[in-house]
Amino acid sequence: MITHEAYPVEPWQVRETRLDLNLLAQSESLFALSNGHIGLRGNLDEGEPYGLPGTYLAGFFEVRPLPYAEAGFGYPEAGQTVVDVTNGKLLRLLVDDEPFDVRYGELIDHERTLDLRAGTLTRLAHWRSPAGKQVRILSTRLVSFAHRGVAAVEYIVEALDEFVRVTVQSELVTNEDQPETSDDPRVSAVLKHPLHAVHHENTDSGALLVHRTVGSGLMMAAAMDHDVEVPGRVEVSTDSREDLARTTVICGLRAGQKLRIVKYLGYGWSSLRSRPALRDQAAAAITGARYSGWQGLLDSQRAYLDEFWDCADVEVEGDPDCQQAVRFGLFHVLQASARAERRAIAGKGLTGTGYDGHAFWDTEGFVLPVLTYTKPQAAADALRWRASTLELARERAQQLDLDGASFPWRTIRGEECSAYWPAGTAAWHINADIAAAFERYRVVTGDDSLEQECGLEVLVDTARLWMSLGHHDRHGIWHLDGVTGPDEYTAVVRDNVFTNLMAAHNLRVAAAACTRHPDASYAMGVTTEETAAWRDAADAAHIPYDDELGVHPQCQGFTTLAEWDFSANTSYPLLLHEPYVRLYPAQVLKQADLVLAMQWQSHAFTAEQKARNVDYYERRTTRDSSLSACTQAVMCAEVGHLELAHDYAYEAALIDLRDLHRNTRDGLHMASLAGAWTALVAGFGGLRDDESILSLDPHLPDGISCLRFRLLWKGFRVTVDAHHEDVTYTLRDGPDGTLTIRHAGDDVVLDTSGPTTVAITPLHPLLPPPHQPPGKEPVRRRAGHSDR
Repeated sequence: MITHEAYPVEPWQVRETRLDLNLLAQSESLFALSNGHIGLRGNLDEGEPYGLPGTYLAGFFEVRPLPYAEAGFGYPEAGQTVVDVTNGKLLRLLVDDEPFDVRYGELIDHERTLDLRAGTLTRLAHWRSPAGKQVRILSTRLVSFAHRGVAAVEYIVEALDEFVRVTVQSELVTNEDQPETSDDPRVSAVLKHPLHAVHHENTDSGALLVHRTVGSGLMMAAAMDHDVEVPGRVEVSTDSREDLARTTVICGLRAGQKLRIVKYLGYGWSSLRSRPALRDQAAAAITGARYSGWQGLLDSQRAYLDEFWDCADVEVEGDPDCQQAVRFGLFHVLQASARAERRAIAGKGLTGTGYDGHAFWDTEGFVLPVLTYTKPQAAADALRWRASTLELARERAQQLDLDGASFPWRTIRGEECSAYWPAGTAAWHINADIAAAFERYRVVTGDDSLEQECGLEVLVDTARLWMSLGHHDRHGIWHLDGVTGPDEYTAVVRDNVFTNLMAAHNLRVAAAACTRHPDASYAMGVTTEETAAWRDAADAAHIPYDDELGVHPQCQGFTTLAEWDFSANTSYPLLLHEPYVRLYPAQVLKQADLVLAMQWQSHAFTAEQKARNVDYYERRTTRDSSLSACTQAVMCAEVGHLELAHDYAYEAALIDLRDLHRNTRDGLHMASLAGAWTALVAGFGGLRDDESILSLDPHLPDGISCLRFRLLWKGFRVTVDAHHEDVTYTLRDGPDGTLTIRHAGDDVVLDTSGPTTVAITPLHPLLPPPHQPPGKEPVRRRAGHSDR
């Protein structure tokens, strides 16, 4: 566990007050910096010791074979794995002739701070060498939001008590040694020496390396240059070879004197551009960084984040843990996406190699809703990336003898990389999730241009896929067979409620989009008969219901399956301890499924159905997936279990800050970090948008005295200030003076001339708070406080 004592709870930063080498890998993920294009794990400046070295470029990968004990037609043949590219973070320090290494000498003080407003990682170390020489090291690292291809480090060494000779070796290193992977299938497959040298060069103060992958055919360039300031004489020299470039700075420091180095890094990659073009791209990034200078990079970083927080900040009065965690989550979601610019947003962002660096439905389902309301440009870029893979999705559908397009369950470039059909290919809902993300973007932003640019084709081809997957029975009811919903412990089933509702939504929004763009849809061969068939299938989609129990089966027949014996199976996650042959035929859930359907398609359920469904599925959900807690928080809040919802919100928010799933070392959980926002804003704020109107209905748990959050809606900036008795809506600005929203089912007109305050009607739960499976209660927020 990452302890409270080493990581104090502070509203705008994550600070580590002492270095614990046993938590080094986890802290590297927490302190990772990224801009969506470049990702730097929070490794120590000197590079050692480390848990997992990591420097990543969005979309840069190598291919590897997918092994099968028994092959089958339509199985993907190759996987894709993110590559640890050239490491430019390294700054090795020698004091006289002794290397600065936290494992030797005496580390008197050591503190690292991730500043969520400045967008920097700062490290302060006070070290006494084995020979007794004392130095203070202050380093500040950033990955620029303003300059897509730029990262930089300011490195200051101060002599404290006597003269020392200081040597700093600033390096670019390729093909670093990687630790052995674990048995957990979610952890990346380790690639040995994936990069082959193409070119290297150097000047007196900098260098450049160019490498390529063999299988994926991608080429990348990394460059560095330095500014050096020191009183007195200094020597600077640089050499380079295939996998290493080193700039060496040597000087003498008297007590109180400082050596200051600013290291500028430039990165770029391409599958198309030539070696000279990539070389020039990296060199140009360095030139731009030097032109801005270190202070200019800091200023532009702060300005970018000031604008983001003005539109995205969430304030949680009364719960400092969730306050810190939701800002931490928003910061990392921004880092994963801000400058990705038509590259996939991976499940771990650019913070580690977990899940091989793949993107899943997590992107459209959990990350993009947050970005659509807070940073819509980033959401639009992510959707453009997905649309850019449409041709590959069409090829996949054709391979499977289906119409339209079949988007991959997991991928980096766009090809299907899941080697497990039941939880991968059969999870067809990803196609509807993508369509829903396009529709949400249009509704929330009021911008039709993305739909015209690329969304219409996606909507049409996903609708065609559903028509070739589903069928009408002899009674005219439309069914989807052989599908897997969000819950991967119940696979290849009939009429999964979530999938059927999302498919119906996909069909309806595709038909509506074709009506909005008749000429473009006609050019795609869409006829009025086809759109009528889409609407008919959507209206006839079967939504199973168990009249005897008064709940919706997750899929047809689910409530008649054998009950899982939780008392006899207490080793979690179950997928690592139980065979699927036992999981599939039982009423046991990996994650929220039917409950997620009630959040995303809220209008399709009555209040009583929601209450009974929550009660039923709480008792059967293990939360072996990090995607689950935020959804359970939202729906527990809606049905009135506010304290239980608060515990789930805490769990979603603290998943990485407390390493709750014991795998933060492999990278952060982007969907759960986004889910912290969702748990608060959609849970306690009551945000819903499934009926194309901004709908809010705040209710707070006892532990939160005020929840204040900001949203963007159709060009308006809206602030919601919720208390226990009332909520104040403020229309800060927008395209015109008024905006109609829905509060607790009633229309409310907001005006830019002043705030609007509305009373909150207390919730009265239909049922008492449900129990969870033994040992799977949510992480108790109150227990978390008592640990301090």
